[in-house]
Amino acid sequence: MRVGFLGPKATFTHLAVKAFFGDDVEQVLISTIPQCIDAVADGDIDYAVVPTENALEGSVNLTFDYLIHERPLYIVGEIVSPIEQHFMVHPSRVEEWENITRVYSHSHAIAQCHKFLHKMFKHATYDYATSTGAAAQYVSEHPDELVAAIANGLAAKEYGLKIVKENIHDYHYNHTRFAILHKTTTLDYQSKYLVADKEKTTLMVTLPSDQSGALHQVLSAFTWRKLNLSKIESRPMKTGLGNYFFIIDIDMMLDEVLIPGAIAELEALGCSVKLLGSYEAYSIKQGSLNYK
Repeated sequence: MRVGFLGPKATFTHLAVKAFFGDDVEQVLISTIPQCIDAVADGDIDYAVVPTENALEGSVNLTFDYLIHERPLYIVGEIVSPIEQHFMVHPSRVEEWENITRVYSHSHAIAQCHKFLHKMFKHATYDYATSTGAAAQYVSEHPDELVAAIANGLAAKEYGLKIVKENIHDYHYNHTRFAILHKTTTLDYQSKYLVADKEKTTLMVTLPSDQSGALHQVLSAFTWRKLNLSKIESRPMKTGLGNYFFIIDIDMMLDEVLIPGAIAELEALGCSVKLLGSYEAYSIKQGSLNYK
């Protein structure tokens, strides 16, 4: 089995892959989210793991837009991972880490560690990498520079760096949600490393363009059936201003009565409904990923 993920090695996406699949599968590094999705659609890999939402930054719009408009695949699983950022340097710089003049990481990671950086490295230069893993790789390959990376523990292990300050992120409830994508509706793999703690169904709903109160009627179709919605988000159809579709997460697996009944009611109202996936969601527990 081949599983693709947003590379390079030791990104948070890679960490999610290792937490769910372990080393039981061939792990394939891919440069971009669209290329991950294309690789599954073209049959080059079996599954792709891509980010869909961060607790601080919001939804990863590129993932859903590409799935909807370009290469439709099914969400067959979800992994929620804590984002634990550490400050790391080349082993040769451990004794002088407080003299670092340059901090290198993904823009989100630098923003998420603002308090620590403002206190300790107010006058340092902050440079942006394509990922936290890429930043760690750079620090590993440039021992002559007074540069540090902000990344996860897997990155420190993978690239031989020394963590000099752990958990420097501002908010300790920060998590990222990753989707496991496949060409069919089911995940033919049972994780030996994580246990599912939630069931979900994700729908794409397009409202009729000329009907007032349509969104209220859509929500009512779920409400009276006591179907809990954990997320509803609008995205542009890319067909003109004011044209939107909605991504809706329901907190249960697709059954034979309630969700099909809601879908039938929505279609009777003139809505277009597409199943994006019905799947189990897995959570990585805070502090469980120790790669030191």
